[in-house]
Amino acid sequence: MHLLMSHIAYLSVMVLLALSAPVTALGEAKGAIIVLGVIGVWRYGWAVVNMSRAVWFLLVAYPKRKRRAQVAYASQPLKAHAFFLTTTYGIDPEVTLPVYQSIFRAAAQAEGGATIVASVVNTSDARLIRSIFANMSIDMTGVRLDVDQIPGTGKRDALAKSLQLILRQCPTRRDVVIFVDGDSCVPEDMVERSAQVFTDPAVGALTTDEAVEIPQPGLFRDWFELRFTQRQMMMSSMGLSNRVLTLTGRMSAFRADLATDPSFIRMVQDDYIDHWRLGRVQFLTGDDKSTWFWLMKNGYEMAYLPDVKSLSMETQPKPGFFESAIVLMVRWFGNMLRTNGRALALPARKIGYFTWWSILDQRLSIWTTLAGPLGVLLTALFAEPLILPAYIAWVMGTRYVFCTILCAFRGRSFPITYPFLLYFGQIVGAAVKSFVLFRLDRQKWTRQAASGGPGLPVPLGQRIRAAGSAYLHVLTLGWLVLAVVYITQLV
Repeated sequence: MHLLMSHIAYLSVMVLLALSAPVTALGEAKGAIIVLGVIGVWRYGWAVVNMSRAVWFLLVAYPKRKRRAQVAYASQPLKAHAFFLTTTYGIDPEVTLPVYQSIFRAAAQAEGGATIVASVVNTSDARLIRSIFANMSIDMTGVRLDVDQIPGTGKRDALAKSLQLILRQCPTRRDVVIFVDGDSCVPEDMVERSAQVFTDPAVGALTTDEAVEIPQPGLFRDWFELRFTQRQMMMSSMGLSNRVLTLTGRMSAFRADLATDPSFIRMVQDDYIDHWRLGRVQFLTGDDKSTWFWLMKNGYEMAYLPDVKSLSMETQPKPGFFESAIVLMVRWFGNMLRTNGRALALPARKIGYFTWWSILDQRLSIWTTLAGPLGVLLTALFAEPLILPAYIAWVMGTRYVFCTILCAFRGRSFPITYPFLLYFGQIVGAAVKSFVLFRLDRQKWTRQAASGGPGLPVPLGQRIRAAGSAYLHVLTLGWLVLAVVYITQLV
């Protein structure tokens, strides 16, 4: 009843706001309406394309692929050996326990046996993982556990060293390497489902649907659940092309012979871009983008399994929701944009035209998302203030419809916070992307101390680069404002 009443109140406010703006006021703001209309046709048209592709993938394409893969794998005389590569650092024991229990259960289900390489920094984590393994109540005779304790030099070093350990065991192309973060639970059938997909020699990696577990209710949990709902739709759309736009670091699977290729390991450990202004930008975070780019560059497909789901045990990194969301977006979008430019440089015919355009849209959407509200604010300030309630009503209505469609992919209703969080993610997300785009050298883990960017004392060269970043960012935003002012005919 509370959920129903909140939706009724939301829709009532939306209608009242729409009615409060007279038609004559909208006539005075026709320039802003044209901007919103043109951008709306583009953005909503792109959303409809992705939603339509997602529906086709889920109902038609994916079931056919799944059946073919099951038949092909059943005919193989030798089953896949699974290598689980896990990294644990700065994670509470209350999270480590269920995570490793899920990994051990999934490993025990592997018909071809399994090896778990757990990369840890702290001795207490090593003891805890060995204790969990020793106390499993199921048969673990086909499972080998290797706990690799290393210095805390970063996740990339940990992954590279673990991959080198796996390489020494001479994995074959039918075997599977599963990357798992230390805060993500693995589905029990992960090995079999992954090995089935890799019967197609064109597929080099795959990722799955995700769920999230956050103990405290509130905006942070709602925001994460909404993001994963959006992710299911977009991944399903990209899954139709068999080239997803990210191989999430929480849990993804790779063909073992590719994951242990020396050039793959080198890119995981030492990845960078050479920027015309910032110089060499060494990647500290974003190992999942490095693995994705290596596969994309070498022409491999990357599949999506919408009916296999990992579970992420998330914690709020900052006391407040807004600070937490911005900290995470800076890291996520920084990883995306550092790889975006070199991915765009790949031939569209090689990676697929839809995939190439989707990568380009990651940049274009920054400015198209900001242009709409900017046009409305400028019009309200210099021409017609009554456009604001009409615009708010428009935002409330379109985001409500969008949330309704999105949640149909999950088959459930949604809290009334979703439309607000969706708009927050779009506008604040675009602003964060615009900030990061000019500061690709800034990097920081949420839990780890690894970081890039300003230090104390700040070297002169770094101060000059920071000033250049600020100048170009402000200049670009200024050109955006001028373009919006011109198109809306305010001048």
